[in-house]
Amino acid sequence: MTITTAHLEKTGFFEVPLPRPRGPLSALVVHALQGPPRAGAVPAGPAADGLDGADPFGEDIQLALYVCYELHYRGFVGVDPAWEWEPDLLKLRRDLEDVFLRGLRAEVAGGDDVGAALGELLVEDLDVPGVSHHLKDRGEWWQLREYLVHRSIYHLKEADPQAWVIPRLQGQAKASLVAVEFDEYGGGRADRMHSRLFAELMEEAGLDSGYLYYLEIAPAVALAPVNMMSLFGLHRALRGALVGHFAAVEITSAPGARRMAQALERFGAGRYSTVFYTEHIEADAVHEQVLRRDVVGDLLDREPELAADVVFGVQATELVEERLGSHLLECWRDGRGSLLSELPRR
Repeated sequence: MTITTAHLEKTGFFEVPLPRPRGPLSALVVHALQGPPRAGAVPAGPAADGLDGADPFGEDIQLALYVCYELHYRGFVGVDPAWEWEPDLLKLRRDLEDVFLRGLRAEVAGGDDVGAALGELLVEDLDVPGVSHHLKDRGEWWQLREYLVHRSIYHLKEADPQAWVIPRLQGQAKASLVAVEFDEYGGGRADRMHSRLFAELMEEAGLDSGYLYYLEIAPAVALAPVNMMSLFGLHRALRGALVGHFAAVEITSAPGARRMAQALERFGAGRYSTVFYTEHIEADAVHEQVLRRDVVGDLLDREPELAADVVFGVQATELVEERLGSHLLECWRDGRGSLLSELPRR
């Protein structure tokens, strides 16, 4: 039997290799992880020098953060699991996070009016069509395949970053968020997990569905949304931001999912192709109400001081998604690929 990466993913044996560095900070992390975890394996001096003036949304910081965070998920082949809690690496990650967090805060308006922040998400600006509009109406097949590669960086671990917030919530907010997560994980059926449905979509599109198979060619704009989720989820102090992020995703995803399903139908894609998106059309319409009323509402009833964090999570989600969308559309308007290395155009 031929062992494909799809088979390895389904059976749980696919292991992710460390990516090539994209600058001094990611090189520091990647090179350290190639050896055993020990004091001094992550030098403090070069890290401080590399952070001075570094772009919070640039390739170097985003890859360095993604590699650090992945140690809390599935890790990398040949990397000692003990690196997950190695103090020197955690210190470097903290410094990277500080730069990224400051960058996010500097680019959003802020505020504490949660109702207004969530209400704005319900209004689509039809004068500024997004990626799903483009793919539905006039996109090309190679562009849709690129889009799936970008999204694979999250969707093959869909719902995992949000799960970090569960033990940080109480009462109805916790119970309702767990109910939403239960749906994301297929309602107890492995074949209905959203990550599995996305993997099948990739296979139908002629792409490799191996977990993080395309990490090497995914640019910073595709890494930043997932890094933001991990950042919010791994810090109890940012639980409000994670809830705001989750609410923003659930409120905005159904219309985009409908357009993506229509795009796939326009291309005559196979029978599995639209399942991932049609699932989100139905599920997220319900999840939107649950997140708004039972999760955000109950959280703020208990901890009203988290309102500004919820707004920040909503706005930061919009920011990183708009950055990714702008990158894709700009590249495609110019007729060039949006990944760090082009896929075959077919």
